[in-house]
Amino acid sequence: MADSSFDIVSKVDRQEVDNALNQTAKELSQRFDFKGTGASIAWSGERIAMSAGSEERLKAALDVFKEKLIKRGISLKALDAGEPQASGKEYKLTADLKQGIGQEDAKKLGKIIRDEGPKGVKAQVQGEELRVSSKSRDDLQAVISLLKGKDLDIALQFVNYR
Repeated sequence: MADSSFDIVSKVDRQEVDNALNQTAKELSQRFDFKGTGASIAWSGERIAMSAGSEERLKAALDVFKEKLIKRGISLKALDAGEPQASGKEYKLTADLKQGIGQEDAKKLGKIIRDEGPKGVKAQVQGEELRVSSKSRDDLQAVISLLKGKDLDIALQFVNYR
């Protein structure tokens, strides 16, 4: 019987992020506590740009955006928000979306799988993803459970399970 396998990736659905951003922009324009604060959120290339009249309103707008991301099933580990910067009379903040598993993170995941995972499970780096294979599907399920239980600083998805 052939080996079973799955891929570990770190990707964000851009459409879901876009929907969360649009919902946040709508809420910022309608909510009473944001009236007259100049709070706004929009795409700036591949980044998310936010601005508001005060640092507190900017942080509140970021909280609203995070809330919308959670409702849409996007892990906050994928959001890398910077610190509010004073720019004239308003505060600005940019946030990036982290995607892909870097070499360091891939090595760390491979080490966790080798050290704590079931015997006979192989992990190999393929670009920005990690392919995990084994003869036993139960071992693959155990690896998924192991990685879900770890507190890693990247958002992981498990795809192409076969």
